[in-house]
Amino acid sequence: MKFVGIAGSISDKSYNKMLLDYAKFIFNDVVEIEILDIKDIPLFNQDLNQDDYPKIKELSDKIESSDGVIIVTPEHNYTIPAVLKSVIEWFSFNVHPLKNKPVMILGASYTEQGTSRAQLHLRQILDSPGVDAFVMPGNEFLLSNVREKFDKDGTLIHEQTSDYLEHCLLRFMKYAELIKKLDIDNIESKFTLTLKAGGYVNIDDPYSDGTAGASEY
Repeated sequence: MKFVGIAGSISDKSYNKMLLDYAKFIFNDVVEIEILDIKDIPLFNQDLNQDDYPKIKELSDKIESSDGVIIVTPEHNYTIPAVLKSVIEWFSFNVHPLKNKPVMILGASYTEQGTSRAQLHLRQILDSPGVDAFVMPGNEFLLSNVREKFDKDGTLIHEQTSDYLEHCLLRFMKYAELIKKLDIDNIESKFTLTLKAGGYVNIDDPYSDGTAGASEY
């Protein structure tokens, strides 16, 4: 089993990046986690030619081939950072790698809030048409007062918090296994058969197939 991890911050000194690195470290013997870098992804703009930015396809392919995605988000003004929102918009436009993909959300903050508002908002975004991810219910990991929880080497020194992180990761692995068994992409219905036959689609309207996403004009 292989997961990919995305940190919603592109700051070099991000505690959320540190949390993702630590999750990869403690889970190393159980599952592979590849951390994806979103720093060089341009701000979403439908006027841009996505083919001019091979990094978008590279990240999309890695998400597509993974068994699940771990997203670690800071909280900016009660929501997720603009850079993370922009990446998700790319992934709900011409490519849809998060569709039916198990996703786990983590977050760390300086204060007592623990990114609770950002995580709630991210769940709503990931559930939107065109994104269609399967976000693991419950199992919230809200790391507050983060500056007191890590040492200078990036180790989570609060024992209960570290143990709970491992618990959440193990539960996510079970969740990802369950989602994989559902094989929901291969369900045949009148709707899917009509789509395959070319029905429902107005060639002048790319969103007329009932899958309009978050990246509409």
